[in-house]
Amino acid sequence: MKYTIVGRKCTPKESFKDRVDLKLKKVDKLFGGEGTAKVTASVVKNKATVELTVDNDGMFFRSQGTADDMSDALDICVDNMIRQIRKNKTKVSRKLKQGNFEDLIPEEPDEEEIEFEIVRHKTMPVKPQSLEEAILQMNMLGHSFYMFENQESGEINVVYARKNGGYGVLEPLTE
Repeated sequence: MKYTIVGRKCTPKESFKDRVDLKLKKVDKLFGGEGTAKVTASVVKNKATVELTVDNDGMFFRSQGTADDMSDALDICVDNMIRQIRKNKTKVSRKLKQGNFEDLIPEEPDEEEIEFEIVRHKTMPVKPQSLEEAILQMNMLGHSFYMFENQESGEINVVYARKNGGYGVLEPLTE
């Protein structure tokens, strides 16, 4: 698995990079050697946060961990990702190579398979708007996200309110 390590407002030490290499070997086994990972480390007020994002054939997995030490935050992050994959093992294995999860993640009898139940289906007209208009519309509706057609690009975008404040925009990646 190819990976990159990014430090935000910090410079990860060589020992952290070695630990990332070791931990990502565990995650790499789940994806059969394919995929790319991005590890983002940041330190704010003596708390280290590590984010791990794995892209495997367009399917994204994301995990985050926070601790006093950057290595501990990485451990939490990797454990969360493995738990997330284990929880959704059957659904994920349909997308990934068949059999990758069978030997590596033991079946736990107390975990139930989660079924997704769609309780509401909604259609809405999508009109061209600027990003600012879309944020205003989202806030007026009291929603945490809003889908709109970006008048600059003509693409369908989603604007959302972030937990830590501010807004985010999801745009389709066209290759």
